[in-house]
Amino acid sequence: MNLDPLLKITALRGGYESVEVLHEVSANVYPGKATALLGANGAGKTTLMKTLAGLIPSQAGQIEFLGQDITSWPSNLRVNAGLVLVPEGRMVFPSLSVRENLRLGAISPRAIGDWKSTIEYVYDLFPILATRNSQDAGLLSGGEQQMLAIGRGLMAKPCLMLLDEPTLGLAPLVVQQIFKLVQKLIVDGLTVLIAEQDVLKTLDLSNFAYVIENGRVVTQGSAVDIGADPRIRQAYLGL
Repeated sequence: MNLDPLLKITALRGGYESVEVLHEVSANVYPGKATALLGANGAGKTTLMKTLAGLIPSQAGQIEFLGQDITSWPSNLRVNAGLVLVPEGRMVFPSLSVRENLRLGAISPRAIGDWKSTIEYVYDLFPILATRNSQDAGLLSGGEQQMLAIGRGLMAKPCLMLLDEPTLGLAPLVVQQIFKLVQKLIVDGLTVLIAEQDVLKTLDLSNFAYVIENGRVVTQGSAVDIGADPRIRQAYLGL
């Protein structure tokens, strides 16, 4: 690609205390594109996402975002720069209303001044959230909570969204709805790095893909090529 990467990961190592999970991971995410992070459960996808978001410190290597070295930045500075994680498991605040959850997504200096217009954008994107505006988030269905989690991420006005297992545990019809909404976000110009168990839908959504196994990138390429390679499909993707 001729574009400079929005996110550049170089020889990244990380994990939990003395346990190294990520081993020399290198990858690029390009602006306006969707990049898939594929692999089995336990491969290191969530650890990588949390490390990129600054929730887990890296042990070695470098993370560059928008041309800046953010390897040592705390998570709040990464959010304010435009790098936002929508975590696995949704992690909404169950005792707060839908609106309150969304307001919390816009607390960074980058987003706080525009929260009213951004919340209207989120409600246009997810009309069901507008009808649940005053309802406690804990009373929403799983699909509605996932929409809320994505909406809360959008409140931070990201230029790169990290989506970690956005359809985990959801019914098939809701899964289709979530993928359509993510596709719309990409068409609207959002850059996305997505880790997801639904391999075929994720490859259809994405431009580029990395396959990770035991904390290492074992193969990479265009989403079309990755999806078409029978060796990769069988060995790493369970297809």
